[in-house]
Amino acid sequence: MIKNLFKYLSITIIAVTVMLSCNDKQKKNTSNEENPLYLDASSSLEDRIEDLMSRMTLEDKAAQMSQYVGLEHMRKALGDLSEEDLDVNDAQGFYPGFKTTDIAKLTREGKIGSFLHVLTAEEANELQEMAQQSPLKIPLLIGIDAIHGNAYYKGGATVYPTPITQAATFDDSLMVKASQQTAKEMRATGTQWTFTPNIDVLRDPRWGRTGETYGEDPFLVGNMGVAAIKGLQGNDFTGEDKVIACAKHLIAGSQSVNGLNASPTDVSKRTLFEMFLPPYRRAVQEANVFSIMAAHNEVNGMPGHMDEFMMTDLMRNRWGFKGFYVSDWNDISRIAKWHHVARDFKESVQFSIGAGMDMNMHGPYFQDYVVELVNEGKLSEDRVNDAVYKILEAKFRLGLFENPFIDLESVKSEIFTIEHQQTALEQARKGVVLQKNNGFLPLKNVSGKKIFITGPNADNMTTLGDWSSPQPEDNYVTIKEGLDNMAEKYGYATEYYDCGQRSKWITDENIAVAKQKATGSDIIVLVLGENSYRHDWKNKTTGENIDRATLKLSGNQMKLANKLFELNKPVIVVYVSGSPIAEPWLEQRAKAVVNAWEPGAFGGQAVAEILLGEVNPSGKLPLTVPRSVGQLQMIYNHKPTAYIHKYNTEKKVPLHPFGYGLSYSKFKFSEPSVSKTEFDGKDDTITVSVIVKNTSEVDGEEVVQMYIRDNRSSYTRPVKELKGYKRVFVKAGESKTVSIPITAESLAMYDKDFNFVVEPGDFTIMTGNSSADKDLKITTISVNDGFTIEKVK
Repeated sequence: MIKNLFKYLSITIIAVTVMLSCNDKQKKNTSNEENPLYLDASSSLEDRIEDLMSRMTLEDKAAQMSQYVGLEHMRKALGDLSEEDLDVNDAQGFYPGFKTTDIAKLTREGKIGSFLHVLTAEEANELQEMAQQSPLKIPLLIGIDAIHGNAYYKGGATVYPTPITQAATFDDSLMVKASQQTAKEMRATGTQWTFTPNIDVLRDPRWGRTGETYGEDPFLVGNMGVAAIKGLQGNDFTGEDKVIACAKHLIAGSQSVNGLNASPTDVSKRTLFEMFLPPYRRAVQEANVFSIMAAHNEVNGMPGHMDEFMMTDLMRNRWGFKGFYVSDWNDISRIAKWHHVARDFKESVQFSIGAGMDMNMHGPYFQDYVVELVNEGKLSEDRVNDAVYKILEAKFRLGLFENPFIDLESVKSEIFTIEHQQTALEQARKGVVLQKNNGFLPLKNVSGKKIFITGPNADNMTTLGDWSSPQPEDNYVTIKEGLDNMAEKYGYATEYYDCGQRSKWITDENIAVAKQKATGSDIIVLVLGENSYRHDWKNKTTGENIDRATLKLSGNQMKLANKLFELNKPVIVVYVSGSPIAEPWLEQRAKAVVNAWEPGAFGGQAVAEILLGEVNPSGKLPLTVPRSVGQLQMIYNHKPTAYIHKYNTEKKVPLHPFGYGLSYSKFKFSEPSVSKTEFDGKDDTITVSVIVKNTSEVDGEEVVQMYIRDNRSSYTRPVKELKGYKRVFVKAGESKTVSIPITAESLAMYDKDFNFVVEPGDFTIMTGNSSADKDLKITTISVNDGFTIEKVK
């Protein structure tokens, strides 16, 4: 009996102990729920992420991988598009069967992790407030296409020149500055993630997205991409004045089989590694880009959104990408719909996420399929955890858990500031390229003269370029306005005739009136080109998803020009276009040709300053301008056998070469000298020096360019490749020495196994002010013993 009593007491004591322990644990958990570690800003980043993920269900995690368009965007798209339009439209979107109230409900429930196309600070705050009502209070990551400034913002922001114009500056530091300012304007208006830079290397200028790129050269594209990322992200995008950059589009969409966006690309692995991939490797290894967007297109039969080699084997495992991937628009679903390599959307999700994709842009059903696929054993939860960890890391580093909201009172003081306006103007001044000048520019002794201005791009927002919403009138200067603003200072009069604000609107009647009005003028400024208006899609002639079958001017622009040339008056042609214009006959007859590209908010001021000589042009072409579509593919860094034979009816030289651009100054270059003639090992550097003399009476800036050719190699190499450049300001009559380094990477190539190596042999070093042979002077260096820079893992 006593024995049984002791047994009873022991059981009671154990039971009480367990109960007390459970109560303590319950109190501790309650405390953690009230003050969870992941909301403690003093805790480490890793601990905060792990604590939050330990509280998340699989459904919570899948939600973080899901992105939707903003509610206002959705409302507008519902009015603009039919359900049939959705599958081919990459600019607007809504969700059949879902109301905006349904999306709001999902946000309050924590079932959406990210939004895009949120165009006002008020809506950004509204959405973040909804997310704060969710059980875990995870803030939203809001993305926007701030491609050249936060130009989508509805309240008006600083619109910098488009990327092709920025590339024409050959000024990396100015790119960093503009990107830093863009990040500040984005954060001030409620967005933290921009889908830029586009580091596609341009290979076919028919592609409508030419203006969104940095041109045809991998080195220039890489430099501009790295500069943009560093400006946007800083060192690690921690803080409230930085944003996440997004390198896009992986990969090779600019060399589709027919020049059309999203069409198949069929190129060799060698071309991928030599031409298309270098900017991505540098974006990852030099700039630590934290997001990458896959491409619409397939490459060699593999849709970009399920390309495991690109996303995982190469970018992550070989080159060390630490961020997350996002799909482009509806492209995961298009694995089935367009490419026909999956049964349906669900299997498309399986293939894409399994290959390395981390976030779906955009819409419902995706997260449901993720959960189903994990539960069915077709997708590992580790893959989901890996994706979610990086997305949460972004939100923590950006400080969104501490404060996801915007101070609406301070928005106006943070955007379109004087400092930002000056940077946009400086980029425009340096990006404008003078393509022809027979001595007529700069305009002199214009007092008392009449300048007649016409053309479809003379007095509108085409200067702003693609990826821009209409801006307040006080926020931009057209080319007409730029010339009008300087008329009183120089004593000339201007007359403007609106011949049609779109090239498609120019009629024979308009042309006749323009000719009649120009009769009494002394000088004609003819502003031609293309337009990439996103707000006027039906009249767009270039830009995203508006590709070109010709490089000639659209509509009746040439007819207008021909009639004005009949007056035998001096004509200055100004191009405004993100795409190159190939009109040799037009340029032959013009006194001067100014390629303004898409120069942004203050492009009109910059063009006027250049025409009147207040600014000396210094921009350089970031692409080759062919004479016609018939010359394509025309690139400066072609292989040695590209021009062994001739065309029957066309020259085999371009209208204008890569790197070309005139100045009002005259510069003389010395022969290049080198610090030594033998390169020794991967840590070695040889310095190339050039003396640049300004032989004119006009102070000016020149872009010194260095090209390299591997004289003999195990695989064919381009006839020349840009490997260095530097802007230099030289006063009239003075000389300056410019030094540019040659590193191991400057000489490297991929061997038969795609190791990155430098082979032994001689290398020709070429320096000058364009890629044309006549503009280059040469010397030679050698490598005695080859070596490996990077080996395939």
